[in-house]
Amino acid sequence: MGLTCQQLTCRRGRSTLFAGVNFKLQAGEAIWVQGRNGSGKTTLLRMLCGLARPDRGAVHWRDQPILATRAQFHSELLHIGHADGLKPDLLAWENLALGALPGARCTRAEAEQALAEIGLAAAAQRPVRLLSQGQRKRVALARLLLAPQRPLWILDEPIASLDQAAAAQVGAILQAHCARGGMLVLTTHQQPDFPGVRHLQLGAPC
Repeated sequence: MGLTCQQLTCRRGRSTLFAGVNFKLQAGEAIWVQGRNGSGKTTLLRMLCGLARPDRGAVHWRDQPILATRAQFHSELLHIGHADGLKPDLLAWENLALGALPGARCTRAEAEQALAEIGLAAAAQRPVRLLSQGQRKRVALARLLLAPQRPLWILDEPIASLDQAAAAQVGAILQAHCARGGMLVLTTHQQPDFPGVRHLQLGAPC
């Protein structure tokens, strides 16, 4: 079994962002979460990671509640949020080596290799604060290349701020992840261009 959501509901005061969200995600599958700004896409992804609690419903990983098996769940999860999560005064490779994956570190060589593969070999020795927005986004996304063994990827707007070539490269990485049996949940304003992606539409706030 993979990731299962049952009747997830989120309220903000008297408003309901979403209610009754149900899905099952198995090996090799991807779900594209859609909705207008304010519909709760980021909140839903945070719930799937165990970073926010639903007002109703539950999230299970391998048939176990994620909050009851937090350490095991997070060891199999890669979450990249809308913010890049980088430390601006560290070099690009240092950001990956010291904080690429929760609960794990990589070597300098591994970090530099990941940056080279995503087209940032020349930026590896530069502080992140000196990089462009698109370059910072690619530093964050280099984590994807360091986590092929983590089966569940949850990504919030992974191709925002990227040019066409970089977006296509990231799309190929996501497609390869699913092709080898990985699972993917993502939000994006652009339709993923690989087959087999299921849509999950969140309604407008009410």
